Amino acid sequence: MIELEGLPELVDPVLIAAFEGWNDAGEASSGVIAHLESAWKAEPLIALDPDDYYDFQVTRPVVEMGEGVARSIVWPTTRLFRARPPGSERDVVLLRGIEPNMRWRSFCADIIEVARELGVELAVMLGALLNDSPHTRPVPILGGATDEHLARSTNLELSRYEGPTGIVGVLQHAFGAAGLSAISLWASVPHYVAQPPNPKATLALLRRLEDVLEIPMPLGDLDEEARAWERGVDELASQDSEVAEYVKELEERKDAAELPEASGDAIAAEFERYLRRRDRDTDS
Repeated sequence: MIELEGLPELVDPVLIAAFEGWNDAGEASSGVIAHLESAWKAEPLIALDPDDYYDFQVTRPVVEMGEGVARSIVWPTTRLFRARPPGSERDVVLLRGIEPNMRWRSFCADIIEVARELGVELAVMLGALLNDSPHTRPVPILGGATDEHLARSTNLELSRYEGPTGIVGVLQHAFGAAGLSAISLWASVPHYVAQPPNPKATLALLRRLEDVLEIPMPLGDLDEEARAWERGVDELASQDSEVAEYVKELEERKDAAELPEASGDAIAAEFERYLRRRDRDTDS
């Protein structure tokens, strides 16, 4: 059981969630939550009891040093934070956790209970997966939704994936079964450069999140970090002829598949994003 007394009243809150582990290639999705926590100076709301959902021999606690010889134990768990983005009239609940080791259905029920108590009616689940996308091209973002109307209204490109799923997929389904709206956004991370961090994928998720929620997202230094990351991968690939040839093959395959999309909707979406940011900068 979780203790819900003392939770604040929020204004039209939306939940944004990401989990470390299987759902988080390159730590791209958990990186979004960490970035927003810092940029929005998010305040802690609640933490789930880790004893209920984690095997500490699999997901171990961490010892941290304090002042002097004092030490503390940080237990693996799922935490929720509250933020009010500048320029927005609604609250955002940020959820960052580690994929639980057990009792997933009870875990989802706890998250939904907290969401209902806070007044959340829409949740956005973030994930990142490994695939054969070339690092030199825009990061593909696939999505899922609890119903077709929600998918159309948020202009989601729906995934047709069938197979094993993680807590992101299970939690999204649980929200829908509970009568709450939920969507998922998945960034595609090149499998040949899977090590974290991947600021380019984190940046792509943030931009898509801004489109879906119509809330200005603080990008900070992510643009510069993404360009530096891409240059670094370029340099590594250039040192191995087989990798360089493989990347070239992926680029050609990607370009051929997406050539019809290099117009209309994509250009209009980018222009609308530019106008929103220009207006926001002018108002500030």
